Amino acid sequence: MDLSAINPAVLIASLMVAATPILLAALGELVVEKSGVLNLGVEGMMITGAVCGYAVAVSTGSPALGFVGAALGGALMSMVFGILTQYFMSNQVATGLALTLFGLGLSALIGQGYLQLRPPPVGEVNFGPLADIPALGTIFFQHDAMVYLSLALVGAVWAFLKFSRWGLILRAVGESHDAAHALGYKVIHVRLMAIAFGGACAGLGGAYLSLIRVPQWTEGMTAGAGWIALAIVVFASWKPVWILVGAYLFGGITVLQLNLQAAGAMFPLAAIGWILVGLGLIDALVQHFSGKNPSILRIVFDICLVALGIFGTWWVHGTLVPFKIEYLSMSPYLITILVLVIMSSGRGRAALSAPAALGKPFHASS
Repeated sequence: MDLSAINPAVLIASLMVAATPILLAALGELVVEKSGVLNLGVEGMMITGAVCGYAVAVSTGSPALGFVGAALGGALMSMVFGILTQYFMSNQVATGLALTLFGLGLSALIGQGYLQLRPPPVGEVNFGPLADIPALGTIFFQHDAMVYLSLALVGAVWAFLKFSRWGLILRAVGESHDAAHALGYKVIHVRLMAIAFGGACAGLGGAYLSLIRVPQWTEGMTAGAGWIALAIVVFASWKPVWILVGAYLFGGITVLQLNLQAAGAMFPLAAIGWILVGLGLIDALVQHFSGKNPSILRIVFDICLVALGIFGTWWVHGTLVPFKIEYLSMSPYLITILVLVIMSSGRGRAALSAPAALGKPFHASS
C-alpha cells in the first residue's frame, strides 16, 4: 500500500469538485422543503439537467448556454411534479418517485444521439498569481466558476431565508400553509416558485456532472447523487451551512475512497463493529440528555447494538478487505430509506426541526 502518491491539497480540491453537484441539488431541495413540499424526484431532475445541459453545450459549443439549458430543463421537469401535487393533489412521495423514473427514461431517450460526442471544455477561473500559491492555490484558486457559484449560493440561500421578506413568507408557508393562506399569501404560487428553483438547482448539479466532472454523457450517470442530496437536507436539519458541511463530507468520502482503492489500501472489518458500538452509545446518550424516558424496546435495541458490535469486532479481529467503491454506491439508497422512516415519524420530524407542513397537501377550501 503506497499512500505517498496522495497529495492532500489535490485531495481537498477534488473533494470540492465532487461535492459541487450534490451541494447544488441539496440547496435547491432545501428551498423546496422549506416551502412544505417533499420532492423525491431530485435524481430525475438532475439526470434531466445533465442531458439537457450536455445537448445544449454540444450543439452550441457554449458551456454557459449548456448550464442555462440544464437549469431550464430541471425547472420544467420540476413543474410536472408541481402541477401534479399542487393542483391535482397527487401524493408527493409517489409523484416524486415517479418523476425520478420518468427522468431516467427521458434522459436515456434524449441522450441517444450524444453518446460519442465530447462537450466543449470548461476552463478555470483565472486568479492570476493566487493560483500559484503552494497548496492554497491548488485548493482555492484553481476551480471552475460553478464551484464558486455553489459556495455563493449557500450564502445567498441562507440570507434569503433568514433576512428577506420573501424568505419569511416561504418559511411561513412551510410551517403552516393554512395560517399563511389566512394572511392572504398565495400558498400554491409560493410553492411552485420554490419547486422551480429546486428543479433549476438540481439541473445545474446534473450539468456539472456531464460537462465538468465527467465530461461525457452516459445513461444513469448521476448514480444516486439526487438521493444523497435529499438525505443531506434532512440530516442537515434544513440549514444551508450544514448542507455545505454534509456535501463536502460526502464528497470527501467519495474522493478518499477512490484514492485509497487506487493505493491498494485495506479496510479492517472490525471497524464496522466499533461503528455499531458507537451508534448504540450515541443513541443512549441522546436519550439520556434529552430528558425523556426511553422505552424498553429502545433500551433493548441499544444494548443489542452494542453487544453485536463487540461480538462482531472480536469475531473479525485482524481481518482486512480491499476498499470497494461498491460499498459507497449502496449508501444513497440505504440513507434514503432511513430518511423516509424518520420523516414518517412525527417525533423524528420534530427532533430534526422539519418544517411542520412538510409533505402535507394544501387546498384553499380545507
